Amino acid sequence: MSIFLNVLASGEELAPLILPAIAFPLIAAVVFTTLGFVTWSFRDVANRHVAKPAKAGDAHGAGH
Repeated sequence: MSIFLNVLASGEELAPLILPAIAFPLIAAVVFTTLGFVTWSFRDVANRHVAKPAKAGDAHGAGH
C-alpha cells in the first residue's frame, strides 16, 4: 500500500492522457444517456401486440 501512496504523492504522471481528464466522465455520461434512451424507446413493446386466441388446428396453439 505504501508504494501506491508514494506514486500518488510523487505527482508525476505515469503516462500522458490522450484527452483532458474531464472528457472521460463526459464520454461515459453520453454513452449511458444514449443507452438509457434506447432502453426507454422500447418500453411497452410487448403490449403493442395483442395475443390472438389459438385455433384448434393451429400448429403453434396452446391445444398441444
